[in-house]
Amino acid sequence: MLYELLKHLHIATVNLTFALFVVRGYWMIIDSPMLVRHWVRVVPHVNDTVLLIAAIALTVLGRWHPLTDGWLTAKLIALLLYIALGSLALRPGRPKWVRVTAWLLALLVFAYIILVAVMKDPWIF
Repeated sequence: MLYELLKHLHIATVNLTFALFVVRGYWMIIDSPMLVRHWVRVVPHVNDTVLLIAAIALTVLGRWHPLTDGWLTAKLIALLLYIALGSLALRPGRPKWVRVTAWLLALLVFAYIILVAVMKDPWIF
């Protein structure tokens, strides 16, 4: 029962992460003043913290190991790439085309992470 609860929490926070990233990317593209709002900078970090805690708890309960379960290793590597691309996309200071390209690539990496999680296989292609 705890596993199912954590799984649903993890999925809910993944969905919120995706929605927030899409909206913030759109705001970046249109140069919206919403990007500087306090809640826009805080809520994603709080949500991602909950997401990470749920993911770690699921990993422990599922007895998966990042270095022996290839799909989990792939997810972690892709997560680091997603974070790097997302940071590049949402931080001001770079040319808009670089930020938009990074945002689109981050969305592709996000899709890969989801597919690996669902299929439990890093070779989704």
